[in-house]
Amino acid sequence: MASNNPADRKPNSKFRPNLLGILVVFVIVAVAGSVVVYSLSDWTAPEQARQLRNPFPSTPQTIGMGMSTYADHCESCHGEDGNGKGKRAEKLSVAPTDFTDAHAMTRMTDGELFWKISEGHRPMPAFKGKLSEEERWQLVDYIRTFSQPLVDPPAESTVHAPNKDAAPK
Repeated sequence: MASNNPADRKPNSKFRPNLLGILVVFVIVAVAGSVVVYSLSDWTAPEQARQLRNPFPSTPQTIGMGMSTYADHCESCHGEDGNGKGKRAEKLSVAPTDFTDAHAMTRMTDGELFWKISEGHRPMPAFKGKLSEEERWQLVDYIRTFSQPLVDPPAESTVHAPNKDAAPK
C-alpha cells in the first residue's frame, strides 16, 4: 500500500530543474542580446582613421573603377543611385547608408568612409580582405559622387518673374 507520507515519495525527475538546460538558455539569451546591442551600437571610426587622406588622386578613371567595384559589391544593398534602397536593403537588420544625403556625407571624412568600407559592421561585410587598398579608395571617390551637386546645373528658365515695380501696360 502506498504511503501518504511526503518523505516516502520519490521525487519526480520531470520537474527537477536541469541546471545545464538553464545555463544553455542563459548563454543563448546573452549572446543574442550582445548581437543586438552590437548591431545597434554607434559605428564610429577611430580618430586615426578619420585623419587618413586618400593617397590616390580622384580622376575620372579612378571614379570609373570605383563605379565598377560598387556595382559588384555595394549596389545590391546601397542601391544603384546610392540611396540605400538596393534590392537586398529591406532584408537587412540595419538600413544601408544613404550616400545621397549630402549633409551626412559632408560630415564623414574620406578616412572614415575608407575605414567603414574596410572594417564593415553587421550586416555590412568587411572588405579589407576582399578588395585592395586602392580599390577601397576608388570606392570612396565613387561614393562621394552620389552627394555632389550636378556639375552642370540646369539652365535657368527664360521666363522671368514679373517686376512688381514696373508700371502696368
